[in-house]
Amino acid sequence: MRFLAAIQLLPALESGEETLVGGQAVLEGVMMRSPHAWGIAVRKPSGEIVTHSEPLERPSEHHKWMGWPVVRGVMTLGHAMTLGFRALKFSANAALEEISANDAATKDSATAGSANQVPAKKFEITGWMAALNMAFSIAFFIFMYKYLPLLATTELKKANPIFGQQVMFNLVDGLIRITLFLLFVWGVSLWKDIRRVYEYHGAEHKTVFAFENGDPLQTGAVQKYSTYHPRCGTSFLMTVMIISMFVYMAIPVQTFWARFGIRIALLPLIAGVSYEIIRFAARRFSARNSSTANSSATAPGFSLFALMTAPGLWLQRITTQPPDDRQVECAIVALDSAMALEKQRGGELVIA
Repeated sequence: MRFLAAIQLLPALESGEETLVGGQAVLEGVMMRSPHAWGIAVRKPSGEIVTHSEPLERPSEHHKWMGWPVVRGVMTLGHAMTLGFRALKFSANAALEEISANDAATKDSATAGSANQVPAKKFEITGWMAALNMAFSIAFFIFMYKYLPLLATTELKKANPIFGQQVMFNLVDGLIRITLFLLFVWGVSLWKDIRRVYEYHGAEHKTVFAFENGDPLQTGAVQKYSTYHPRCGTSFLMTVMIISMFVYMAIPVQTFWARFGIRIALLPLIAGVSYEIIRFAARRFSARNSSTANSSATAPGFSLFALMTAPGLWLQRITTQPPDDRQVECAIVALDSAMALEKQRGGELVIA
């Protein structure tokens, strides 16, 4: 159940591609990625930290069309989700491995001296179990954020004709979708285990902040930073939900199933456009910060970036929580393992 809930939160726990480093909270740990490597650090129930790192290929470097505007947003999201899912699976199996070992030790002591002792079976999340979880998560997403809002708005239209107007219908549909998402994110935060995932999310953000500012990756230096990072996946999600309202308003379909089909079919396009808006705003914001000539706080790039990231920053009051030093240590170890492999593949990174 922890694994399944975390899958639903994957987009909200992801960091954007535009930073040199990014990451994601997992079960009792953190995954960090650099441009060409990723590393994960998970703390077992015993307190031991287990790590894993691998090279990371960027599809757009091998296939130019994957770097085209809009297309690159869809590819980036798919790549990040795939990597995030692998990281979640690793973290879940790390915990299950120790639980299985403890159960085996208990069984061995209870059956010591028995001639018919059967070795304990190792339990882990297998490929088919992971695929089943992913399939359920996709079905849940479509039902919760596409079908239910549309059904509720259609019923409102029957009750009052004003909701049948194109603009009003899609505005209400979008507001219901956002409300359901916020309720889900808040509701699972009441679960102690998921709240710990949110704490690791805060540790990831603090560590990224420290790296971006060139501070030493030590617990004390990292802890002074905020858990709210403007390039978190929550900003992307909120942008998708807001833009989708305006896109649906422009498509004059009236029947329930036509509207439902449009919401499914246009999801990749909306995700790609949302990515481009966030990317453009982030670049303008970075250019403004690096320019000594333009220091006005009212610069267009600053305003656009602030507008795009504000909903995500508000939502991070739920999806990130202050971490303890042990959680920050996991984030630092994960980043160190990713950077060690990055240096082997591409040399020292230069912070732009």
